Amino acid sequence: MQGFKVYFLGTGTSQGIPVIGSNHPVCLSNDKRDKRLRVSVWIYSDDFSFVIDCGPDFRQQMLNSNCPKIDALLFTHEHADHTAGLDDIRPFYFKQGDIAVYGHKRVLDNLAKRFDYIFSNENKYPGAPSVTQHVVVENQPFLIDKVKVNPINASHGNLQVFGYQIEGFVYLTDVKTIEATEIGKIKNCKVLVINCLRETPHNTHFNLEEALEFISLVQPERAYLTHISHLFGFHSEIEKRLPENVFVAYDNLEILI
Repeated sequence: MQGFKVYFLGTGTSQGIPVIGSNHPVCLSNDKRDKRLRVSVWIYSDDFSFVIDCGPDFRQQMLNSNCPKIDALLFTHEHADHTAGLDDIRPFYFKQGDIAVYGHKRVLDNLAKRFDYIFSNENKYPGAPSVTQHVVVENQPFLIDKVKVNPINASHGNLQVFGYQIEGFVYLTDVKTIEATEIGKIKNCKVLVINCLRETPHNTHFNLEEALEFISLVQPERAYLTHISHLFGFHSEIEKRLPENVFVAYDNLEILI
């Protein structure tokens, strides 16, 4: 497959940065890299356009990135900061028809309850979008058109989550533990994106020490940290403490794979 681009639509944790009502110094920062929408990426080339997760900032992210179409919307898990923007697929639906959504059966079932007017075909409201559902199964790679996607199984505390591997690119967020067999699938990838909430430990997310240990195991050419809390500190200061092939992702960063 020819090279493709990854656009970081959002790199923040569930509350985003700045946090509502917070006087924390990072929330008051004037550095645009310290302003983080909820976590999501757009992966695209001339031939395809995929988005992973659509949180409550999805509309603004689509406007910021000028994303023209969505061939597939992939979900890592069902938490609101990864799914709450689903209604805003409407402009894409009006142009393209049904939008293909991919996720664990548990996740699709959860979305069908929360967004029943999108998933149901009965008594459809004329302005509601529609989707085609595709169940992602552990250890079963799948094709979207001609692009091979490999699901990577991990755990977000006690909750199963999927990451996704597309060619040499691996995207993992909301990870706390991951089995050695899954790590073996992604070793020596070109680019790894991995969650790194803050420096102090957390029950369901990697902190900096755990993220760097994981990067050391995987040995990617480059790694980018995402799903970042204001408690991690200022972007400019975090970067100074990282290995030379590890970077702090920020909103609207675009990289070539």
